[in-house]
Amino acid sequence: FTTGYRIDVAKWDADKQRVKNGCTNKLKQSASEINADLLKYYAEIQNVFKEFEVQETMPTTQQLKDAFNLRMKDNSEEQQEEAQISFWEVFDEFVKECGNQNNWTASTYEKFAAVRNHLKEFKEDVTFEYFNEFGLNEYVNFLRDKKDMRNSTIGKQMGFLKWFLRWSFKKGHHQNIAYDTFKPKLKTTSKKVIFLTWDELNRLKDYQIPKDKQYLDVFLFCCFTSLRYSDVRNLKRSDVKPDHIEVTTVKTADSLNIELNKYSKAILEKYKEVHFENHMALPVISNQKMNDYLKELGELAEINEPVRETYYKGNERIDEVTPKYALLSTHAGRRTFICNALALGIPAQVV
Repeated sequence: FTTGYRIDVAKWDADKQRVKNGCTNKLKQSASEINADLLKYYAEIQNVFKEFEVQETMPTTQQLKDAFNLRMKDNSEEQQEEAQISFWEVFDEFVKECGNQNNWTASTYEKFAAVRNHLKEFKEDVTFEYFNEFGLNEYVNFLRDKKDMRNSTIGKQMGFLKWFLRWSFKKGHHQNIAYDTFKPKLKTTSKKVIFLTWDELNRLKDYQIPKDKQYLDVFLFCCFTSLRYSDVRNLKRSDVKPDHIEVTTVKTADSLNIELNKYSKAILEKYKEVHFENHMALPVISNQKMNDYLKELGELAEINEPVRETYYKGNERIDEVTPKYALLSTHAGRRTFICNALALGIPAQVV
């Protein structure tokens, strides 16, 4: 029989047929762990002999082997079933507890739902014990080869998995701390910061927006106030004062008074007589739709400076040149405010 363990001869006690106390192998499996399994196998073999004794026969080598393998298979399936339930139950418990403690937003819950789906697709009967160095490497390979992820995205996914494994270790659900020292070599480059220059911002501002595409004003408002999409969506008429807006940010719960300039005032003025649901101050649509439309409007306004992005998949370096409009998103509004404010010489701490 093969036990699946390897040990240096010097660490093996041939008389006792056990690993010498205090020794470990190259995979950091300890003598107590290996010996416990050897003892378990020994007990199972004794049970096979007992069954044959009842029939008053002696098993052949093959009968012994078959009976032993059958017992180990049954045990392993039972354990797997228990482990399978516990791993996914613990994951759900983690999401529930951390979500409540840290006031997760809907998007963070969505991220962890995606993490759960990736893990399930990778190995439905996964256990905590599986994620040793080999298992963690296999998961990295799966994300790269099967899910076609960039190295930077794989890094984020591994960060989420490590968070869960660390939390479940602290809760006593497992003893496997391989995640702690696991650092895959993932070549990455810093992400390009996409923002509009002052000229591009003016080009977009002066573009004649079709009547059915007024949401461009919402993006421009973000460019002139630094608001995140979540905060402009949350902006109510009552938050708008004559020369400033009062905002409690959704992401960080900061209470801010943001001065209005002539551009942001003009946008609010344009909609002051228009009624929006939930007393919103501006015609905000869903983030996904807004991102799609922004790319379309950016193309119409000829925001087409080529932008080169470099990223890695495994060891392969990929360079992509894309027109800037194709990379526009609502968050580019906040970056546009910051970059232009710094370019105007406003000190970083003021910004």
